[in-house]
Amino acid sequence: MEDEQEPPLQPQTQIPSRVLFLTICAAGIGGTFQFGYNLSIVNAPILHIQEFTNETWWARTGWPLPDHLVLFVWSLIVSLYPLGGLFGALLAGPLAIRLGRKKSLLVNNTLVVAAAILFGFSRRAGSFEMIMLGRLLTGISAGVSMNIQPMYLGESAPKELRGAVAMTSAVFAALGIMMGQVVGLRELLGSPQAWPLLLASCLVPGVLQLTSLPLLPESPRYLLIDRGDTETCLVALQRLRGTADVVAELAELEEERAACQGLRARRPWELFQDGALRRQVMSLVVLSSAMQLCGNDSLYAYASSVFLEAGVPQEKVQYAIIGTGCCELLTLFVSSFLPWIPYLAMSCIFAFILSFGIGPAGVTGILATELFDQTARPAAYMVYGALMWTMLFLVGLGFPFILKKLSHFFYVPFLGVCVCGALYTGFFLPETKGKTFLEISKELHRLNFPRRSQGPTWRGPEIIRSTEL
Repeated sequence: MEDEQEPPLQPQTQIPSRVLFLTICAAGIGGTFQFGYNLSIVNAPILHIQEFTNETWWARTGWPLPDHLVLFVWSLIVSLYPLGGLFGALLAGPLAIRLGRKKSLLVNNTLVVAAAILFGFSRRAGSFEMIMLGRLLTGISAGVSMNIQPMYLGESAPKELRGAVAMTSAVFAALGIMMGQVVGLRELLGSPQAWPLLLASCLVPGVLQLTSLPLLPESPRYLLIDRGDTETCLVALQRLRGTADVVAELAELEEERAACQGLRARRPWELFQDGALRRQVMSLVVLSSAMQLCGNDSLYAYASSVFLEAGVPQEKVQYAIIGTGCCELLTLFVSSFLPWIPYLAMSCIFAFILSFGIGPAGVTGILATELFDQTARPAAYMVYGALMWTMLFLVGLGFPFILKKLSHFFYVPFLGVCVCGALYTGFFLPETKGKTFLEISKELHRLNFPRRSQGPTWRGPEIIRSTEL
């Protein structure tokens, strides 16, 4: 009786091995760090690049560009980044299958090198088109890495740490945003003479990944399930776990390999044809679209214009911009002195970004994992990635014109998106906290087919088919 009353022993918190920690850092510095870095880095040289565009056009034709065309060229420079991200997201799946996770990340850096060369020599060549092409290439690179990095880390981490390791992708993205803002200070590379070097500085994290990632192991799951290389998989597991005793985990991977035989993941369009996935697909579409239509990520590229419109003095704007990055990292909330009205507007922007980091940025990305089963999950992530980059492109393209037309009320349309997203979440998205995948599946089946009393049959443990597409 005494034994029955004793509470069950809780598993000890597992600490990542040194190799796993280095793998997280190497994958992140050239992965989502690059995404955040290139997202925010274009904010500092906005006036310098617009002047360069106008001067280049004048030198070619003998007359200046009208202001609205200069603004249009600038919006294209900003928006080509998410457009490239859309292409990269569609390339990530085939690359991950053919080259593997680690090699895909390494090859992806060739795009960063090419973009850095274009940025560095754009002013000397007198070509703003080189800047546009460079932004497209960095976008493609970000689209590839943002899909492959969490896949690589999730497959390399033990199941007890998989959630925490996957969250490091968001941490590196926020760190990249803040570092891009810091490097863009006038005291560093934000001066009128140094902006080509500022844009080309994306080469530094790319080189760091190229020199560090080859020393680390490939994803054990890819080695065993995709390549059938048991011996190399065993070596990779031992290095990542920091122990030679990986027999149990290797046996688990062997079971998963056997279970994957003969299974086919769904195509993206098949998700929209299945009535049993109606609510899941609707939730994915609505919330992933709202994540970008709320305007948060586009704010990083246009923060200078927003703060100037709010009345923040020109000489203090660059420091206010760093505050937005600190909010994303949840490490600092900037407060200012009088006059208080412009800084109240700045504080509201900080609070907006802070709430975005607490909610949509951390939650929306895992919806596809919790709402879809193993056969539909890869296709769901393709839909999610395509929607995210498409909406980021559209908002980035229209953001400066919305700001110019609505002035101090430019965030009213984004406020409407936030309200609609909140209402949908409150009324239509089921709670997933503390529930198993079976319980979530049964709840969604009940919501999709309210007249039926029984949920879907549970078919066994979850199988992750991340390599199918």
